Amino acid sequence: MSTALASQTAIISGGLGDIGRAIARELASQGADIALCDLRPPADAEPFLSELRALGQRARYDVVDVSDASAMRAWVREVESALGVPTLIIPNAAQVTQADVRHLSAEQWRRELRVNLDGAFHLAQAGALRLVEHRKPGRIVFIGSWAAHRVHAHIPAYCVAKAGLRMLCQCMAVEFATHGILVNEVAPGIVDAGLSGRIMDGNDALRDSVRALTPVNTLVQPDDVAQAVAFLCAPNNRQMTGSVILQDGGLSLLTPKP
Repeated sequence: MSTALASQTAIISGGLGDIGRAIARELASQGADIALCDLRPPADAEPFLSELRALGQRARYDVVDVSDASAMRAWVREVESALGVPTLIIPNAAQVTQADVRHLSAEQWRRELRVNLDGAFHLAQAGALRLVEHRKPGRIVFIGSWAAHRVHAHIPAYCVAKAGLRMLCQCMAVEFATHGILVNEVAPGIVDAGLSGRIMDGNDALRDSVRALTPVNTLVQPDDVAQAVAFLCAPNNRQMTGSVILQDGGLSLLTPKP
């Protein structure tokens, strides 16, 4: 097991989802202590926390709504008291609403932006300010999407939120660069898990057709995302900031057929 991230504390929103778990597992395997939040009850987290602790790392889970700014600030402080100042900040919580612009309700629009964009901002801002206060360097890695730059007419709120997330990443990268805080984004394409995985569950024909559309002929796995996050969190990554690691298997290189 690597010790590249020893003495680091990672804080991950949406921590009980497929991608959140994969990120936590990867960072813990490299020596980081782990703090997770989600909306699921604490009992749902216990088996996974045991798995992380078996790797020799401290781990905790809290029920927190990422769209609540004061709750996110309080959570960052609680993690700091329990595990140390979070130095690896991973805004990962997300939701998706399948409804085109004609049928998307105002509440669906607001809720998706509150979770996917506001929630990411709340965690990133709270974590960055604590790092500045303690004069510590750190890494912020947003989990974005190729939908930030490619129209998906059936999920417009998600596209808009992820496009905003990308600009937030770039603005924060400039703001905090002199403090030794590097801010980047991992942008997966179609992941065979999590939000898109649930859409394909039980529909092998859909999964096969999506895979066939992807130039590399494979779908993104949660571990792919986790390894990219770990790369951006590595101490020897000293120059990348405001960057996007795009993991879409070449999908965005294609022009849709008329």
